[in-house]
Amino acid sequence: MAPEVFAAEYWARRPLLTRAEDTGNSFTDLLDLPAVDELLSRRGLRTPFLRIAKDGAVVDPKRFTTSGGAGAEIADQVSSDSVLRLFADGSTVVLQGLHRLWPPLIEFADALAADLGHPTQVNAYITPPSSRGFSPHYDVHDVFVLQVAGEKHWTIHAPVLPDPLRTQVWTDRADEVAAAAEREPVIDAVLRPGDALYLPRGYLHSARALGEISAHLTVGIHSVTRWAAAEQVLDLVRTLAAEDRSLRGSLPLGVDLADPDVVADDVAAVVSSLREWLGRVDPAEVADRLRARTWAQVRPEPVAPLAQATAAAALTPDTVLRLRTRLRCTLRDGADGGVLLIGGRRTHSFGAPERPALAELIAVGELKVGDLPGLEPAERLALARRLVTESVAVVPGAEAAGQPPLP
Repeated sequence: MAPEVFAAEYWARRPLLTRAEDTGNSFTDLLDLPAVDELLSRRGLRTPFLRIAKDGAVVDPKRFTTSGGAGAEIADQVSSDSVLRLFADGSTVVLQGLHRLWPPLIEFADALAADLGHPTQVNAYITPPSSRGFSPHYDVHDVFVLQVAGEKHWTIHAPVLPDPLRTQVWTDRADEVAAAAEREPVIDAVLRPGDALYLPRGYLHSARALGEISAHLTVGIHSVTRWAAAEQVLDLVRTLAAEDRSLRGSLPLGVDLADPDVVADDVAAVVSSLREWLGRVDPAEVADRLRARTWAQVRPEPVAPLAQATAAAALTPDTVLRLRTRLRCTLRDGADGGVLLIGGRRTHSFGAPERPALAELIAVGELKVGDLPGLEPAERLALARRLVTESVAVVPGAEAAGQPPLP
């Protein structure tokens, strides 16, 4: 399906089930069952990177965690033998935050977030044969379900609360959810390897593995919403209105707050003042605050600290600099005629003469140090060294001191 068709007809509107013959992928390049065993047994996982559930209830982490042994006495490390016992007894294993743990999913999730414009996360759900992990519920973010192993029967129902916010969790409406799950489903289907299911936030869902181990990835999309913009407006108004002395004033001595009529005039004055302050909000500033919050949730490519530190110390005019992949950044005017490079979680301050070099690197993505415009040779090296050590740019193919070159 073309992205524009998905955006117009399905995104945040209705579910979409796509079969393996249409995706052309089994998704095992992202995760497979041997990889799950490796994560559970050899990667030193700790809670909350692992949850276990059975028959709709979450298992106490103390039942599957322990100390890591000599030199690693941290008490909440995953015990692979405990996981084995629970899994064999019908419990579902949930690997959480795989977009921070497993290299193929780190790259996949970060690239998807850049394409969608919304932050992402990835969990994996591994269910024993003929078992159910969680009871019917809804998520407060959109999800893509990617089936990687076995078969799982999914039942999807219409929302009880369309477009729920992050604070509007399903457990607050448990009775409504349970009743809605008894109605006619929107989708009632078995997912097999390579199948994909898109669910907008709010759609009720539950799943049961069939005759073999089932594993699927849930890619959560943390949609940037109009409510998120409203939150930024309210935060900005609160900051601005704090300068209003009339709003900082105290209520009368001995005020009886149990009588609404006593403070009615004060409340009316507050509402009137806040309306005035809302009218002074600059939409561009709200958009900038929303941008900062969203960009901070999307990770650029990881850097190799030792290799990049070695490369920064050995820069030459022929060294190639590459803007860090998926680092969203922009230039703004700074104080005293300087320039600010705003990217992800950090803002970097530079001098005005460095603006042309920064603008060119952002525009083309990759430059030799000697080709950075508008600077003297020594200035180019100094700027390049700073860009590398502050993780704005990387030196492709760099290796740490004393290590053989990367293949």
